[in-house]
Amino acid sequence: MDLVDKHVMHKTFGKGNVINYDDSYIMIKFTSGEKKFVFPDVFRKHITLIDQKAASLVKEIIEKQEEEQRKEELILRKEKALEQEQQNILNQRKNMRVGKIHDKTQSVFWCEPDEIDEVFNEWKVFTGEIKSGKNKGLPRKLTRMNQNSACLITARDDNMSEEERQILGVFMASDYFNGGLCEDGYITSNSKYRLHLSKEESEKMLFWKYYKDEKTPDKAIWKSGRHRYFDNVWMAQMLRDIASLKEEPKEQEDVQAFFEHFCRINLINRNELPEVSGAKIFKKDAK
Repeated sequence: MDLVDKHVMHKTFGKGNVINYDDSYIMIKFTSGEKKFVFPDVFRKHITLIDQKAASLVKEIIEKQEEEQRKEELILRKEKALEQEQQNILNQRKNMRVGKIHDKTQSVFWCEPDEIDEVFNEWKVFTGEIKSGKNKGLPRKLTRMNQNSACLITARDDNMSEEERQILGVFMASDYFNGGLCEDGYITSNSKYRLHLSKEESEKMLFWKYYKDEKTPDKAIWKSGRHRYFDNVWMAQMLRDIASLKEEPKEQEDVQAFFEHFCRINLINRNELPEVSGAKIFKKDAK
């Protein structure tokens, strides 16, 4: 491609012709004098080539350059995400050494049937409102939750007993999430680590198989409230068992990646998980 002597039109300087150019700059002569511009960037907005064939060739150069920039930006984003994940892991380990990580930073939510679609369409869950005191009506802050926390979504139909409560899905809280600073009460999800179980899978994933209340360990009793904290290890057990339900290789791979990520950032040895030991009614099934 040769642009020398090609006519151009500049928004400010008017008509001109190309004197010289290389991969970085282009020199154009106008009535007001010679001007030097960045090539091919100047052809994005400020200058138009009158020769249509030359204009098409320059457009191809610009499109190729933009595609390369997009690839470079994608690589940088991936590198940055990896660095951030590694830093998060280091921070978690540091906090663990000084005793700052609680062993119950996972949250389970009792969702009503009419809100389930919204939860999985928007991938966020509301923590609920404070029921009494000076902050009555304000969103509840789950101060233990951060980027290493998972949100477990559960529900049961009115015709079900509490023992039949099902796990519908789970997602990791978004990067940099801090429950103590969450003002609107919504926990948004990490874009990568999130699962929505099928109806058949939910029927096999019963919540009380994994969870037990310290005060009533042999009973499936939720009592009141929308939310419960629960053990990090229990969440790892659930993710492991969800992975075993998947038949499609890609789905199984995705859940396995979720499981390994969760164990890594919560400093759990995935190969040494204890046996499931939820409420008494499920102990036989867990063996």
